[in-house]
This record gives sequence, structure tokens and C-alpha cells, in this order.
Amino acid sequence: MRLGQYSTPEDDAAWTGVARDDDAIVRLPEAGAAAGIEIPDATADLLGDWRWERKAELAVEYAEATGTGVYDAAEVDRHAPVGDPEKVVCVGLNYRDHAEEGGNEIPETPVLFSKFPTTVAGPDDAIGWDPEYTQKVDYEAELVVVIGEEARRVDESDAMDHVAGYLVGNDVSARDLQHGDGQWVRGKSLDGFAPTGPELVTADEVDDPHDLDIYAEVNGERLQDSSTDQLIFGIDELVSFCSQAFTLTPGDLIFTGTPPGVGVYREPPVLLEEGDTVTVGVERLGEVTNDCEYR
Repeated sequence: MRLGQYSTPEDDAAWTGVARDDDAIVRLPEAGAAAGIEIPDATADLLGDWRWERKAELAVEYAEATGTGVYDAAEVDRHAPVGDPEKVVCVGLNYRDHAEEGGNEIPETPVLFSKFPTTVAGPDDAIGWDPEYTQKVDYEAELVVVIGEEARRVDESDAMDHVAGYLVGNDVSARDLQHGDGQWVRGKSLDGFAPTGPELVTADEVDDPHDLDIYAEVNGERLQDSSTDQLIFGIDELVSFCSQAFTLTPGDLIFTGTPPGVGVYREPPVLLEEGDTVTVGVERLGEVTNDCEYR
């Protein structure tokens, strides 16, 4: 199942939908209501529901049988699949060759930092920043884990049971702020600095999240090209590690780290400017493509 958040020009707020293979979107709250199933508008709220997958499946089945709540994908706007996560947890230096390209030691345990929820943006939204505030904006292709079931002090052997699915993410970074501060939160947390999408692909549709191609392109030139089989700490390790420190709740996002090839470490550096277009992709999940603009 591919879950997203969508809206039409007539809507006051985004709603949760399922993207079908025929370029149609099923509006889950509408189809669910017609079928006698209550489905919330927000993805994070849906993930917190008991047996949410079965409820969504029934709504889709009803929509396919009756046409209720079915929209043409070209007629709706896409938003971040999880627009209001409680937490956005990020993992630094989680690809060995990325750590080495920056002259960093290979970590013995996951290096965690956070981005504020206000960073979360959609797959088509522009990445914007004030050039007088930061002059070194960079891209980072990442596989993003979406939590589906509350996790607190879970073992690695049980950790994957708490994963709802996966997104493509771009951990946009203001390098001058990040490196100048000595810690990473401000440089990582400018508004809109976490484009995600295109949809949340549920875990049952991804055979092995540790064996997916991952890449980033700037203006059509591929600058990152790797595989999630290069992760130092796997998803089970990350979910378990995070849950020892704090409770993970449905809809929380975990950015799992970026491979080598980021702009700041290239020779010469490749930093983003107004008018650039950045595409980040992960095998089986799709792509997010965002234009850059000054604000």
C-alpha cells in the first residue's frame, strides 16, 4: 500500500489517500465513511488506529467497487505523506564511506540528532532559504523509516514490527550553520528542510529495506549513488536504539543517514543555489523532486 496526503482546491486541509497503480487516488476518509468505517484525515492519526491497515484496505475495496472517493492523481495536490510527525529523528554518519569522506571516525553507536517537525515538506514543495542567513545549503539522500506502532525499549528482534513503512527523504542542511554551531540542530532545522515522499510505502511491499538503491541528482547530474546495504546500523538497530532513550510514536520519522557524495565534500564543493532542482530517489519507493529558491 502507498499512503499519501493529498488535497483538492476545494479542501481546507489535506487528507490521507492511497495511490493506486492506475494513477488514481482513493480518499480514505470519504470512502471509509461511505463503507461505515471511520478513518482520520491525518496519516499519523491513521497509523495510531487499531488494525489501521485492514481499515484502509476495506475503504479501498469499497472505493473500487463503487467509485466513491476515487480521484484522478493529476487533479490533486501532493503533500508530505506524514505532515505532522511528533518527532523527526536523524542518524548521522551511518554510511561508512560518507563518514570517511568528511574525515570522521566510524561511530561505535548511532549518532542521533533531530530536525524540528516544521522542516517536513512535500515531494513537490520548493526548498527555500534566505541567502543572507546561510550560504552553504546542501542535499542528503536518505531512506526514511515511519513508525507504525509505539516503541519503548524494544529489542532489535522485535523492532521491525514497529515499522509502518518507508519514505524517500532529503535531509537538507545549512552547512555553515551546522559546522559553525558545533552541533547540528539549527543547520538542519530551517523550515522546509526535510522534503519527503512521494508516498509512504508500507513495510509489506519492501522485501529488504537494507538492499535498496539510493541516489541524489542536482540539475540532472547524479552526485550520490549507493545502496542501503552500506548502512552501518540497520533499521532494526536504529529503532531499538532510539526506543531505549525515548518513546517512538506512530508517525514519527527516522532519517537513516546519507551515503557519500554530498555537496560540501566534493572537489570543488557543489552547494545549492536558487534555480537548482534536486531529485532524491530510493528503489521501490520513488522520487522527490524539489526546486530551490531564495526567500
